[in-house]
Amino acid sequence: MKKLATLILLVITTSFFAQKKFEGKAVYMSKTTMDMSRFGDRYTEQQKKQMKARMKNFLEKTYTLTFNRSESSFKENVSLEAPGGASGRSWGRSNGQGSIYKNVQDRKMIEDVEQFSKRFLVTEEMEQPKWELGTETKKIGQYTCYKATMTKEDTSIDWGSMFGRGRNNTAKKDSTKTDAKESAPKKRILSITAWYTPQVPVSAGPDTYWGLPGLILELSAGRTTMLCTEITINPDDAIAIKTPTKGKKVNREEYNKIVKEKTEEIRNQFRNRRRGGGRS
Repeated sequence: MKKLATLILLVITTSFFAQKKFEGKAVYMSKTTMDMSRFGDRYTEQQKKQMKARMKNFLEKTYTLTFNRSESSFKENVSLEAPGGASGRSWGRSNGQGSIYKNVQDRKMIEDVEQFSKRFLVTEEMEQPKWELGTETKKIGQYTCYKATMTKEDTSIDWGSMFGRGRNNTAKKDSTKTDAKESAPKKRILSITAWYTPQVPVSAGPDTYWGLPGLILELSAGRTTMLCTEITINPDDAIAIKTPTKGKKVNREEYNKIVKEKTEEIRNQFRNRRRGGGRS
């Protein structure tokens, strides 16, 4: 029964792709929860609440996905902020300026990201995601969506582990053992649930996700949930999707290594300042 349902979906999707023109844009609301257990008992509950409030702009965002039959571009919607306001955007994927470009025909993904005042083009070959298609459905707006699930290794940067380690605990540990553990971190496995609709026949979705017979309207991955709140199909103004070209071209492994080394350098600078202040 499951194979039959999948076959029907693929047939429907193929017929839609026969149309001459199909392009549009989708707006997503993204929410991420913080793992406050990383900080142990270093902060009171009141301090943790204040920390969450300051991080709201980082944890709650909106994005726009523009797409056509073979290409898509996913970009954060950035609003102007008051001078001196705490944004939380000084760390993270795009700093409000980058995008994720996907081409399902050429199987090429390019993440345009600014980090440490430098621009990078993180380029990856797109391997077909190993989705498990189900028959469960639900409505998202006017669209009928089908459920799909997948587990995969999380190769994204774990910012929380970089900055959330206990200061006192780290100092008590043997530095050689600590360095050994950091050089060989455990693999992080991510459980992903997607809801896609064949009524929008493009193999696209938010963030780096794709590979389903229809647009992904809702996606949950780890502590982050993205929900589509608005879709526009074939607007009057033509949609132009450009391939990112400005920046240093690196692969995912190279980029993660650069960020890790630069972050460790900044952490060491902070440690040296604290030690120097303690002596004076």
